[in-house]
Amino acid sequence: MNVKGLKRVLKFVSDVIAWTCLCLLILIGACIIYYFICAKIYASKGEEYKSYFSLYTIISPSMEPNIKVYDVILDTRVDDPKDIKVGDVITFISTGSLSNGMTITHRVVDIIENENGIFFMTKGDNNQSPDGALVSAENVLGKTLLRFPQLGRIQFFVASKGGFLIVVIIPALGIIIYDIIKLFKNSKLKTKVEKIIEPIDKKAEEDEKRKKAEAEAKRKAQLKAKLAKQLAMQEDILDEEDNRTSKL
Repeated sequence: MNVKGLKRVLKFVSDVIAWTCLCLLILIGACIIYYFICAKIYASKGEEYKSYFSLYTIISPSMEPNIKVYDVILDTRVDDPKDIKVGDVITFISTGSLSNGMTITHRVVDIIENENGIFFMTKGDNNQSPDGALVSAENVLGKTLLRFPQLGRIQFFVASKGGFLIVVIIPALGIIIYDIIKLFKNSKLKTKVEKIIEPIDKKAEEDEKRKKAEAEAKRKAQLKAKLAKQLAMQEDILDEEDNRTSKL
């Protein structure tokens, strides 16, 4: 592969990365705007907004080997607690003594229903015993729908200073620099085209002037000929009148 071909490949790859990052940023921005609008609407009604879908990055090995560290899970909102069955993986706010207030993703191993409501007994697949505290239906954030293996590594990488620089800043600068170079190239091309077109325009202008001058000279010549003809006719008339006067 020659240098020109290598430049084209690198340009194509950089463009794909840059535009992908830009699309992701636009998508994330749209989701954030949608979330804030919905939150404001629910807040005006005195209600708490819960999004229908949520993403969580796993940072604990408690669910291995089924869900590993750095996996990203997609949860769907649970409007009816009875939709949760034994064996489902749920994400919830823990009330346990060691993990109080933490967001946990574990599997439901039992469901307890009494006069106080519905409660779920949960356990990590990699843990020896169930969690110490039951999960109330109010503390359930969602039920796991999909798993994206190791996607969290990208999240942590982008969240770091170096990752943000590589993934966002550098591609954005690349697009800007490319556009500036393209602008200069277009400017040079425009100058070259103008240099080529300018003599043609001048020649066309000179031809137009010459044609106008020729047309004007022709018109003047025709006018002179017409005037000369009229003068000749008048002289003939005067000569005839003089001849008549002489005979009289």
